[in-house]
Amino acid sequence: MKPRCPETPDRWLPQPAPGAPDRLILIDGVCVLCSSWARFVVERDDGFGFRFLRTQSPQGRALAESFGIDPDEPQTNVAIIDSMAYFKSDAALMIARNLRGLSWTRILHVVPRGLRNLFYHRIARNRYAWFGRDEACLRPTPEMRARCLDDAGVTNAS
Repeated sequence: MKPRCPETPDRWLPQPAPGAPDRLILIDGVCVLCSSWARFVVERDDGFGFRFLRTQSPQGRALAESFGIDPDEPQTNVAIIDSMAYFKSDAALMIARNLRGLSWTRILHVVPRGLRNLFYHRIARNRYAWFGRDEACLRPTPEMRARCLDDAGVTNAS
């Protein structure tokens, strides 16, 4: 069994992500909920240009590990925006605020992070049981294909 990173109150605080591609969302590519979230983002992303990287890819694994995330059992996605990495509920809210029709979600930052993350953690811990798992790993739509960074396509360009 792999050692787990300790859950401390500041474990999932935003942190600098120097050298990581900007506007990147690191997702669990076999999680049906995560794949649905990625499609939701693409449908509502009018110009911000979010891109995706699966934790199952070699570069996705390396990026996940650099943030202390177990790539075989990720319990958070990561959103890298303006050279900062956001985790758990912060990641979801930072992504949502940049999507068409969801700028109102900024108000949800008034809910304490600990409370937001309890809700996020419950969903993340049960996501395979509740939503399913697809061993084929993120089957992108044609619109998503251009936004999915394959191992050769990851660059520091934004």
